[in-house]
Amino acid sequence: MAGKRKPTSSGPKLRVTWVKSTIGHKAGARGTIRALGLHRLNETVEVADNAVTRGMLRRVAFLVTVAEGEG
Repeated sequence: MAGKRKPTSSGPKLRVTWVKSTIGHKAGARGTIRALGLHRLNETVEVADNAVTRGMLRRVAFLVTVAEGEG
């Protein structure tokens, strides 16, 4: 039987905080915010620092703040 995968905690991380509402913005921005794991305004999540995540953050840079995480 297949079990749940454990998230890998290795590698550099970025701390992403959602600071501006997506109301009035295109669906792509709303979907990207959700794909980053953000659910409510002023929430902070740690995401992997890789090319895919950086591209997502570039797309919604006007809605989030980004800081280097520990890891």
